[in-house]
Amino acid sequence: MDARPSVADRRRSFHRLHERGCFVIPNPWDIGSARYLQSLGFKALATTSSGFAWSQARSDNHVDRDIVLAHLHEIVEATDLPINADFESGFATDAAGVAESVRRAVEMGVAGLSIEDSTGDEKAPLYPVDVAVERMRAARRAIDAAGGDTLLVGRSEGFFVGRPDLAETIARLKAYASSGADCLYAPGIRNREQIEAVVDAVAPKPVNVLIGWGSDLTVDDLTALGVRRISVGGALARSAWGGFMRAAKAIAEQGRFDGFSDAASGAELNRLFSGG
Repeated sequence: MDARPSVADRRRSFHRLHERGCFVIPNPWDIGSARYLQSLGFKALATTSSGFAWSQARSDNHVDRDIVLAHLHEIVEATDLPINADFESGFATDAAGVAESVRRAVEMGVAGLSIEDSTGDEKAPLYPVDVAVERMRAARRAIDAAGGDTLLVGRSEGFFVGRPDLAETIARLKAYASSGADCLYAPGIRNREQIEAVVDAVAPKPVNVLIGWGSDLTVDDLTALGVRRISVGGALARSAWGGFMRAAKAIAEQGRFDGFSDAASGAELNRLFSGG
């Protein structure tokens, strides 16, 4: 039996994925979903803060840092693939706190992690640019102090928090690129014009695009637009919850069991996890 790739090996392969072409980095929320995605041949995975939070009966962005760190370690250990951590806003408001959180995440063995510029405050949903830049620099310094091989993703959340200003988003992404981010990400941009504008603005840095809703854009379309990686956020978890909720409601409200018609085969699942 071949030895599992080391953390260093996975980080090297993760960086190589960002050098050319386009790849899909789907988002598992637990060990089982991670191993299934690995079985389909994906080359890397990314955690989802929302998907994991729902599995813990929490809302998104309301899981403690220590629980998230334990989850990251669990997912890293469960697969042979590089794991990118959805690390929210670094579980701290100040740069020193972000640096400490990043240091601990790197210790969990992740191949990459993202830092957002959202505050969680509806009245001021984004950090001022200078504060967000210092937070990104702190994350970069923490990664460099640990060896520098963990990929840093800079996320600008304007389109997610009610400030869908493309010019502002691009300016923030460019500032994060200059502050040490290896990859840029603006979740919420949807159409070709927005995506192309972001890709062109931060080139040659790679761009992650989120497809977390029904979209007519395909992997080939996004590749042609210059996107380097595609994630789905909590969409796979929401899809799983959707099937579960429909079947459970049919029993509770109608006494019907036909919601199981699309259920996965127990035999197939047992075969999939027989080595675990």
